[in-house]
Amino acid sequence: MILLVKALHVLSATIFFGAGLMSAFWKFRGDQSGDPRVVDWAQKQVVLADWVFTVPSGVISPLTGAYLASVYGLPWTTPWVLASLGGYLGAMVLWLPAAWIQIELRKMTKAALESGGTLPERFHRLNRVWLLLGVPAFGVSVFIIFAMVAKPTLWGS
Repeated sequence: MILLVKALHVLSATIFFGAGLMSAFWKFRGDQSGDPRVVDWAQKQVVLADWVFTVPSGVISPLTGAYLASVYGLPWTTPWVLASLGGYLGAMVLWLPAAWIQIELRKMTKAALESGGTLPERFHRLNRVWLLLGVPAFGVSVFIIFAMVAKPTLWGS
């Protein structure tokens, strides 16, 4: 059972990381096209990917991590556990507003496409904020994986 939970923990962390990377990739590709239909499609896919991949993995990772810490008798004050938890909380603080922004961007692309108009200035402004939140959130995701892998080497048990 422990190996199954451990595998699920690693898989969910990988999916969380990968979903963030792929969402950014498709969003940038869509935005670069300049074609409102492509921007709208990409934005729709980014929001869908969050619901299908990021949210479930973002819930499963801390639950499986808490279970594994309790099974292995690791106190929450263990340095690498604290570092991972702090990173996770930091990623959530950055990701939650970015997810809201993605939904708002999707609404704007859909409205522009339906009306035959252009994307409003608010779209471009929120797009910049999304980027300012997304880059550090992705960096924190990298840190969390590093903390889990390097745990005994850097922080002891």
